[in-house]
Amino acid sequence: MSTAQAAILPPRAGPTGAASDAFWRHPLLLLFLLLTPPLLWLGIVYLGSLFALLAQSFFSIDHFTGRIDYTFTLATYRELFTTPANIDIIIRTVLMAASVTIASAIIAFPIAYYAARYARGKWKALFYLGIMLPLWSSYLVKIYAWKLILAQEGILNWIFQKLHLYWLMEAYLSLPVIGGYSLSVSYTGTFLVFVYIWLPYMILPLQASLERVPNNLLEASSDLGAKPGETFWNVIFPLALPGAIAGSIFTFSLTLGDYIVPGVIGSSRYFIGQVVYAQQGTAGNIPLAAAFTVVPMVIMGLYLWMAKRMGAFNAL
Repeated sequence: MSTAQAAILPPRAGPTGAASDAFWRHPLLLLFLLLTPPLLWLGIVYLGSLFALLAQSFFSIDHFTGRIDYTFTLATYRELFTTPANIDIIIRTVLMAASVTIASAIIAFPIAYYAARYARGKWKALFYLGIMLPLWSSYLVKIYAWKLILAQEGILNWIFQKLHLYWLMEAYLSLPVIGGYSLSVSYTGTFLVFVYIWLPYMILPLQASLERVPNNLLEASSDLGAKPGETFWNVIFPLALPGAIAGSIFTFSLTLGDYIVPGVIGSSRYFIGQVVYAQQGTAGNIPLAAAFTVVPMVIMGLYLWMAKRMGAFNAL
């Protein structure tokens, strides 16, 4: 028997063998069968729910009977953008998301730079372990742990009292907007917890972006007489910016839609996520909840478009 004849095996018996032979002869059929379930899930469950949500926002609620009027209208959006309280909620949420993103980038940069340029071997493994370890613990456990830390009787206030610096804490809490009875019921507490929870999502893409910065560029900048600050702003920062933008996609979007952290730690003033939860649950105003949900979707759509133009997706 020749080599060519030996390479052609006889058809296998049974339904499994027949199916295997059919997939080998028609690879597009195999590709179709593999992609159909996830595409159906994406198209029906995910995109379908988004379209249903968008459709709900064009309905309105009868405030007298509490029933939803399924007539197409822009009254819900008019209520959303003409009510001062709703505008305050949107501005408050966006400002919190922006401040958390900026703070996360500032804190994450030196950590990511050290891991990318200096950590080697077991130290890099320890770096990844230290960054990923908080993500393995329960989200709610971390939030309630921070609530105990920031409470009036918490360990942070105890440290300030032992250092005879509690007057400084009282002075800070007396400040308008950012202060409160204690850090656990203030915007500062909400901000600190958001930064702690989302910080790993900023560090990892920033570290990946910094690892791509060639060493010869830094050496060339030094040889040409650039000072460390000039090297940072003219070489390192532009090349690391896509990684920071990639990390900001996570920190900004996750803060924008979160409702658990402001509900556990923070003042009584609502964020978008809390309003959506309250309107579709307690109030039963599903059209207004849907309209509120569209706001972060539009904001993130514009943000992702700008991030793509700046090459952030290459650092993911």
